[in-house]
Amino acid sequence: MNRSPDEARLRGDAAYALLKKEVADGKLLPGSRVREVELAERLGISRTPVREALRRLEADGLITHVPHVGAVIARLNHQAVIELYDMREVLEGTAAAYAARHASEAEIKDLGDLAGTGGHAGDPDMLVRINRAFHGALYHAAHNRFLLKALGALSDAMILLGGTTLNVESRAASAHAEHLEIVAAIAARDAAAAGEAARAHIRNAQWARLKLLRQRVGEEG
Repeated sequence: MNRSPDEARLRGDAAYALLKKEVADGKLLPGSRVREVELAERLGISRTPVREALRRLEADGLITHVPHVGAVIARLNHQAVIELYDMREVLEGTAAAYAARHASEAEIKDLGDLAGTGGHAGDPDMLVRINRAFHGALYHAAHNRFLLKALGALSDAMILLGGTTLNVESRAASAHAEHLEIVAAIAARDAAAAGEAARAHIRNAQWARLKLLRQRVGEEG
């Protein structure tokens, strides 16, 4: 049965979103091979939308091609992680400074609610979701479409890291305090303080990420 172009596009979008989520959730691990036929069978769809989804994931940098192997989920090395967090520090610092200047009172209240909720989330999965929501709200509160696009591309790369730095000992508590500091500076309309608080937050997250990587290398070795 022939499907309309719109239906095919929607199936491609759905396949893309699902595969991206599986990478983010660790179901498709960095370095693992991606087979079009197997994915189509597992997802219960034809190969065409899967093929389109894989092309988009490759354009996002989430899939790469290895000689004699084929398509695999990309893996970030130590230097790439350093570079990724360095860029995140610059962009999120800018987002927080812009939010201090441009965020509405409703957006600031939303940030404060998310920051406060994060301190009481007992479920680790819920804590991760709240953390992502906080950062997403911060990006939008900056009110700069080009910055938002750059942060979106960075977020795509972040999902290749796997796991969360919030699992590092005491990191959840310190991240909560850092979120509150960012919100306080934004609420005070202090762009310089908001930017520095956000940059410090990302520097601490980078330290936690490197600790996780060292642990992983030790376990694999």
